[in-house]
Amino acid sequence: MAERILAALPQTQCTRCGYPDCARYASAIALDQVPINQCPPGGAQGIARLSAITGQPVAPLNPDNGHESARAVAYIDEDWCIGCTLCIKACPTDAIVGSNKRMHTVIEPYCTGCELCIPVCPVDCIVLENASGEATGWDAWSDALAAQARARYEARVRREREPPSGKEPPAHAQPTAGPGPIPERGAAPLDRKREAIAQAQARARALRQR
Repeated sequence: MAERILAALPQTQCTRCGYPDCARYASAIALDQVPINQCPPGGAQGIARLSAITGQPVAPLNPDNGHESARAVAYIDEDWCIGCTLCIKACPTDAIVGSNKRMHTVIEPYCTGCELCIPVCPVDCIVLENASGEATGWDAWSDALAAQARARYEARVRREREPPSGKEPPAHAQPTAGPGPIPERGAAPLDRKREAIAQAQARARALRQR
């Protein structure tokens, strides 16, 4: 059931439903009977799809999660990009390419318009543009786009779970509940990165004021 529900979601991985990704929302619907009207990218048609699978009644989209809208694509103003890589880390489908202190750009066909890159950008150089005209919800998507987004997200998750350099973790290593305190040796590079971002923000503000 969870797999059927997941296949009916648009795979934007936007978290607007209140869950970390589409798979977690699908599992919650299947196992806990959470409402099927929490996905703005799927819109009314998406709710109808989920209703046909789950038997839950069709209901209006929950406005607390957002509104049905056109499919969007993110664009980076390359004149303002400082190469901080924060947007690359936030993108669930690896649709942003670039390197540290180098200009970034969005690979348009891979962008789901999830908006997760926008709040992390320290210089506000990312904007969303309409990519589907007046079409909204599933009318703005396709099964092919959803399948591509899902494949890219799952590939990213697998990559992040793999040990570095293909090495297995030590047998004595114990999983932890969180990242824990930052070691002393890692504090200086982190401080330097934060300082560099702060300086870049200050330069950007000065240029805009000019």
